[in-house]
Amino acid sequence: MEFLGIDVGTSFIKGAVLDVEALTLRHVQRVPFPDPIPGLPRWQREYDPGLVVGAVRDLISGLLKFAPGSAGLVMCSQLHGTVLTTARGDPRSNLITWQDERALQPHPSGQGSYLERLTARLGQEKLRVLGNELRACHPVSYLFWLSENGQLPSSTALPTALRNFLLARLSDSTPGGVELTNAMAYGVLNLETLQWDQDAIAALGLGGLRWPRLRAQGEVVCEFKAGGRSLPCYTPVGDGPAALAGVSLRGEELSINIGTGSQVTRKTSELAFGDYQTRPFFDGRFLNTVTNIPAGRALDDLMNLLTEIATAMGCPAGDAWPYVERAAAAVTTTDLGVDLAFFAGAYGSRGAITNIREENLSVGHLFRAAFESMAANYLRSAVRLWPDQSWQSLVLSGGLSQRSRTLRDTIASRFRTPYRLSVCPEETLLGLLALARAFGGKEASVRAAMAHLRQHEREVSLARYSRMEREAG
Repeated sequence: MEFLGIDVGTSFIKGAVLDVEALTLRHVQRVPFPDPIPGLPRWQREYDPGLVVGAVRDLISGLLKFAPGSAGLVMCSQLHGTVLTTARGDPRSNLITWQDERALQPHPSGQGSYLERLTARLGQEKLRVLGNELRACHPVSYLFWLSENGQLPSSTALPTALRNFLLARLSDSTPGGVELTNAMAYGVLNLETLQWDQDAIAALGLGGLRWPRLRAQGEVVCEFKAGGRSLPCYTPVGDGPAALAGVSLRGEELSINIGTGSQVTRKTSELAFGDYQTRPFFDGRFLNTVTNIPAGRALDDLMNLLTEIATAMGCPAGDAWPYVERAAAAVTTTDLGVDLAFFAGAYGSRGAITNIREENLSVGHLFRAAFESMAANYLRSAVRLWPDQSWQSLVLSGGLSQRSRTLRDTIASRFRTPYRLSVCPEETLLGLLALARAFGGKEASVRAAMAHLRQHEREVSLARYSRMEREAG
């Protein structure tokens, strides 16, 4: 049995044929995400929704050539992208994504930013039951900005998550409602009731909007028609939860995902609030997480500094990361200090390089110190999520963890805990594979599908190790 999996990311839209019997991804393809609409203020990030629909349609059509008998389609996308639509699904606005920062602009009242006014209206207790994570990237934040500036469409407008908008346009149907991991991304889902928080919505002046209905995971929301047949489309989900399903996160494990930014996450069976963000997960579970921890973006800033002169002189350094990795690995300890908070995040907005001496001013010491800083931030976040520190292992995922053995070892040394590395760099597509097994009836739950996937990964890893042993000797 085969499904199609589509992951609508920020830089690329990826797709694959999901073989739910062999537990493999086939014909993985990716196309660039369309460019943002030019000419807007630098703090606004909007896209032509029609271009995104066209790109996804083309990707699905290409994949169907490899799997004409697909049993269904599962989709995830960047968490906070939203299009205001009619009830029919026709766009009334551009696509606004998580990169939009209009809510950080000064409020006309002179009392802070729009985001600060929003959080003041809600109060700490309301913020707690909404997951303790409202930021400028959430749809409710830029909807509040539109409302305060008189730019919301009429009360018939429906704030539609990007993935639901795409399915509606692809199937020529109405937006099909959102499941909980998708709904959480809006910023106004009450985690105690698992319903839209109408008090919060009214307090922000957004009560006139038509809010999508909530649906259960694994429901068929529409059908994509192509080549004379209909392809069932299941409730789309957020890319973060999909990636955690892809790494088969266990209850005793701590997830550290390291990419452009990074997140530390714990899965729990019960709802709990604390000095972290709380989100719903599949099968009635929850995620406690700390996000926006400095990672690849900050390291790129260091790399850009080191290669600036060569690039300006027309002698680009090419891929300098192999050299960086070797240089950092050669430095076992350093007293150079690096704070990677070069932009606003979980641990400040002003970074620093400190305790510079002639002996430690080198690429190896700089990146060893940066890796130490990252590992310290991850442990600091882990203690917030899990104060008794009783986790049994770590699971590392994301492009940067795949690329740097030195970073992985630095993290393991800081935690004094064993780790496993996600065996597939396409964690999100692998998560869609697990969802396809559950939604298609091969497993009783997403949890069971994750366990099956984890067992398969273990068998593949053992087979690979045995083959390497034979080849070596």
